[in-house]
Amino acid sequence: MRAIVLMAISAAYLALTFASSARADDESVWAALKSGGHVALIRHALAPGFGDPENFSLDDPKTQRNLSAEGRAQAKRIGAAFTKQTILKAQVYSSEWRRCIDTADLLDLGPVTPEPILNSFFQDRGDGDGQTAALKVWLQSANLRRPVALVTHQVNISAFAGVYPASGEMIVMRRGDDGEFTVAGRILIK
Repeated sequence: MRAIVLMAISAAYLALTFASSARADDESVWAALKSGGHVALIRHALAPGFGDPENFSLDDPKTQRNLSAEGRAQAKRIGAAFTKQTILKAQVYSSEWRRCIDTADLLDLGPVTPEPILNSFFQDRGDGDGQTAALKVWLQSANLRRPVALVTHQVNISAFAGVYPASGEMIVMRRGDDGEFTVAGRILIK
């Protein structure tokens, strides 16, 4: 019986240690974003499905995968996390896809600027290299003195950052003095 109690205490200790470490890591990522020279790439919140329907039209949200109720709530929680970190305003850019625009709006960090360079290239991967290169050039000259949030798609983030983000996950990238970007950290708000 004593061995079971000791194992339970050890497991609880490890869980608390990992949780504290994750929170500390999150805090350093938030601090980096607030310090300037960083950009947050945010994958749109939960939108059930995969890809876009055959009848997809940028001008008609009814033909697109849209945020679920859970996705809308997730986007609001992401915005609340920014507020909790005293980031009340940011430069917010979004893919023109409705699920990204809605995520960006629900962050409530200021006006949202649609930016075609953030549009998904999942259905037409031939544009991926060119779009990723154009995004890099754009960000190399962007004013990153205050927080910048880019709401986009998994494929775009994976191509730029080299990581596969979950829905609603934020990848914070640091712009080096040489103009190259590296991952400063990741934050997932479910």
